[in-house]
Amino acid sequence: MFNKLINKYIYKDVEKLYDQQSSEEAIELKEQNITTKLDETSKTLKSVYSHPDNNDVKFRDLLIGEINKKAFILYINTIADTNVIEDQVISPLLRNQDKSKDIKNMISIQSISTKQKIEDILVEINKGNAALFVEGSDQAYIISASNFQGRGIEKAENEISLIGSKEAFNEKVMTNISLIRKKIKNENLVFETTTISKRSKNDVFFVYVKDVVNEDLLKSVKDRVNRIDVDSIQNLAILEQHIEEKKLSVFPTILNTERPDRAASFLEDGYIVLLMDNSPASLVMPATFWSFFHTAEDGYLRIFFGNFVRLLRILAIFIALFSSAFYVAVTTFHAQMVPPDLLLAIAATREKVPLPAVVEVLVLEIAFELIREAGLRVPSTIGPTIGIVGALILGQAAVQANIVSPIVVIAVALGGLSSFAVGNISLNFAVRLCRFIFIFAAGMFGIYGMTAIFVLGMFYMVSIKSFGVPYLSPLTPKYLSSGDTIFRRMINNELFRPGYVKPNDMKKKREN
Repeated sequence: MFNKLINKYIYKDVEKLYDQQSSEEAIELKEQNITTKLDETSKTLKSVYSHPDNNDVKFRDLLIGEINKKAFILYINTIADTNVIEDQVISPLLRNQDKSKDIKNMISIQSISTKQKIEDILVEINKGNAALFVEGSDQAYIISASNFQGRGIEKAENEISLIGSKEAFNEKVMTNISLIRKKIKNENLVFETTTISKRSKNDVFFVYVKDVVNEDLLKSVKDRVNRIDVDSIQNLAILEQHIEEKKLSVFPTILNTERPDRAASFLEDGYIVLLMDNSPASLVMPATFWSFFHTAEDGYLRIFFGNFVRLLRILAIFIALFSSAFYVAVTTFHAQMVPPDLLLAIAATREKVPLPAVVEVLVLEIAFELIREAGLRVPSTIGPTIGIVGALILGQAAVQANIVSPIVVIAVALGGLSSFAVGNISLNFAVRLCRFIFIFAAGMFGIYGMTAIFVLGMFYMVSIKSFGVPYLSPLTPKYLSSGDTIFRRMINNELFRPGYVKPNDMKKKREN
């Protein structure tokens, strides 16, 4: 509410100062239908596409054989398959020798449709399709010929799996759809599309299993997406920020995954997945805390191995959150908790350090984050070198210069390394930011401050919802499910889908 009032005050005169930049004539033109006059249609479209200044927009005039009708085909050669257009559209039309055939029967293309409205035709051309205009016809023939360039299917970079599938999504949405179709061979798998931006005409795909997904949940997701009113949304990372419920929350509420196998497993449990062009990932909703805590490999490993890895991961989260903060709290307020021999060792290392413990820890924490960020942004061949050399040189030099004590280096390094065990990027950032909150709380109030922040954080997590689903379910509140939270059950005992997404079919398998 406060942000809305500020925006209203700041931008109250924007519409008066900056009028709509697009010409009203151009807007009215796009809302019209094409005419039967071919020359007029050609002139209109050349004006819209700034031809011939626009080099990759091609107008190809031709005369259809036998019926002797003029026509032209319009396409953008950088995003269309020119070989398909030449071999399956232009050549058959030029060589036609049958007067009784209509246009659709002359063309040997896989998919063809018709459009009349200029705006609809432009949308299809901008998607890489070709449009055929024939003299005397008041409709355009839309020919499926899109061929956007992109990289091939590669290994997942962020969600690495040792024994699971190695395939990852790429920036071509049709390839991503194919990867999901390969894993779910079900006629009830639906890929529904809608346009979400006014100028860039970006499409988003709603993916769900029709006989499993909850209709109210699907409607809620669609409404949230359709309410967006912006000029351009280029990828899912931007879309996620538009549709998430708590935009200022530290904890993520929409899962971003680059793995088709993981997206497929969520779909089969009744979740909804979003796909877009230009995004080598998918969005899964609703998402609970456990969705971010789990990894794809947890299900591939045998139960003891998988649960052991999860135990290590939850331990790593607590170490990452509390290692530095606990050191600050103990050395500043609770020295009596430390055994005498260890306390003497700490005091000896801090004897020449002029900084308070909280400042000492913050200096190293910020340095660690800088090294991590620098290692990510430089070329991959020298990134690991910068991380290792930078940490060694800075840590050793800081200790020798009596800026920090050796035990602080150990605490910060242990917490930093533990944070790498959190595989999901969004949860990883949440843990790293919360570390600083706990450090400040420990510096001001000791362990009591850490405890208070932890309790408040738990209260806050319980209050969060993702598309109506409580963030910590099915742990709290309780729902009928397979109980896959901190630990998972044996696969034979996973009988139910998550009850909190309210799927139409709760049972995954029959009991033996």
